[in-house]
Amino acid sequence: MSSARHQGDSGQAAVELVALLPLLVAVALAVLQALAAGVASELAGHAAQSGAVAIAEGRDGAAAARAALPGWARSGLDVKVQGARLHVRVTPPSLLPSLGSRLSASATADAGSER
Repeated sequence: MSSARHQGDSGQAAVELVALLPLLVAVALAVLQALAAGVASELAGHAAQSGAVAIAEGRDGAAAARAALPGWARSGLDVKVQGARLHVRVTPPSLLPSLGSRLSASATADAGSER
């Protein structure tokens, strides 16, 4: 009788696991999205600094900011140059486009006095 009870328990565990899979997938996707937002923040700061250095050296700051990012992040890049100041916005990849834009990261860097 105990082997029949044991088989019923393993069946119940399998059903519970299948029922929890959507929740586990949702949690994993949320963690990955949070990591992508953190990476976007780091990349925005790096791109802004690279662009400001380029402006200080008399080069194109927007091109330098774009070149400072990995290829996958360039599609979510927005660069604005105003004199010696460069503003960068990086939107992380997301399964939901509206969520990606809400998690975008911005950074500003100043190359010093205007030329």
